[in-house]
Amino acid sequence: MFLSEVEHGNSGGAYSRLINDLRAAGHPVPQIMHLFAYKPDRTDFLSRFTQSVMRGPSPLPAGFRELIAAFTSRRNDCLF
Repeated sequence: MFLSEVEHGNSGGAYSRLINDLRAAGHPVPQIMHLFAYKPDRTDFLSRFTQSVMRGPSPLPAGFRELIAAFTSRRNDCLF
């Protein structure tokens, strides 16, 4: 992580618990989770928006939306 105070400055909440669970299981932690845990009052809306887009009502199944997101990320040289 480029900003250690963000990575280690979790202020609690759901994302802090997820980060701790991932670390305990020996899994890598997606960097965006650190931002969500650092300032949950400022990122909660983004989390809700993302879940709505990816899991809300749509003519496309959720799996296909995930595939589109993964393809787009790869085309942008961003690991997904």
